Amino acid sequence: MTPLNDGESSEPTIPPGGDSADLGATRAFDSAQQQAIEPSPFATDPAATAPAPTAYAYAPPSSPPLNSPAPNSPSSNIDQPLFSSYAQPPVRRPVRIPHFGHLLLLSLLIFVALGIMALVLGLASYFHLFGFQSSAISATNVGFDLSSEVFLYFVTFGFALFVFPMIWNEGYFQGLQWRGEVARSRFGLLAGIASACFGLALLDQFLMPGPSTAPIDKMISSPGAAWLMFAFGVTLAPFFEEMFFRGFLLPSLSTACDWIVEVTKHAPPHPLNAGGHPQWSLPSMIIGSVLTSIPFALIHAEQQGHSLGPFLLMIAISMILCAVRLRTRSLAASTLVHASYNFLLFSVELIVTGGFRHFDKM
Repeated sequence: MTPLNDGESSEPTIPPGGDSADLGATRAFDSAQQQAIEPSPFATDPAATAPAPTAYAYAPPSSPPLNSPAPNSPSSNIDQPLFSSYAQPPVRRPVRIPHFGHLLLLSLLIFVALGIMALVLGLASYFHLFGFQSSAISATNVGFDLSSEVFLYFVTFGFALFVFPMIWNEGYFQGLQWRGEVARSRFGLLAGIASACFGLALLDQFLMPGPSTAPIDKMISSPGAAWLMFAFGVTLAPFFEEMFFRGFLLPSLSTACDWIVEVTKHAPPHPLNAGGHPQWSLPSMIIGSVLTSIPFALIHAEQQGHSLGPFLLMIAISMILCAVRLRTRSLAASTLVHASYNFLLFSVELIVTGGFRHFDKM
């Protein structure tokens, strides 16, 4: 046998007389040294299995430092993302209805109704429907005048009921603040206001009487015409007049006055009330009431022969009606006062003439 050198020995030398236990201990010791020198490729590296840190396209948000600028300051806009202003919803001014644009739309509907009425009257005259002849109509024909007004009122009202709820996104009477429950709950107070208006009319007749032969006196010179005027004056006339003057014109003018102040003085707009309806300043309500009362008096001036006393009375009555509408925020309340006032006027004439039979006593 060829003797082996010490450096070529691959197994530990077992001394003579050693047993197998010493051989196992020696091999275990050598294996431990080998693993300490050359780690196993199957060993787990904690650094290699750790998840990679999250990569952000921009720095994650954090709480601002104590010395950071205010959110609305110019320096704060530097760090904001691009187009951040377009991501914010626009701040919209509260919509107050009805405003001046709605009033112009209502005026357009009135002109359309006038055109329809002219067309109907022209066809009725041409074909002699119901015995109608335009040449036989006079300015004092109560039946023709009232039927024309009723036709104009209802056609315009029908258009308004269809158009305005689509624009306002709420009911027609809700948009005009009809609020009939307010008029019912304050019936006694509103009746007292109508009585005060009647007393004011008696005082005006004493201090500044109108002409003795006013056109309205000629219109009710017969019992039938007087009863028609009575029925029309306490029902349809107050309803439609209040709807135009105190329902559309007064809120539109009050809103326009406040809008002018807000634009010229850069003042914040008046907030809407709990019901979503506009609130106006006191100067705008006064100006709106005056501007509403002048055309209201003008449409009644012809009936009174353009006399100064009845004209001033109509302005005063209209101012009271505007105050009732604004104070109660109820169009039904001013309509009730208007109808009650007309009822008192016609009731006195009814009593004086003995049931519209003796007009010489007026």
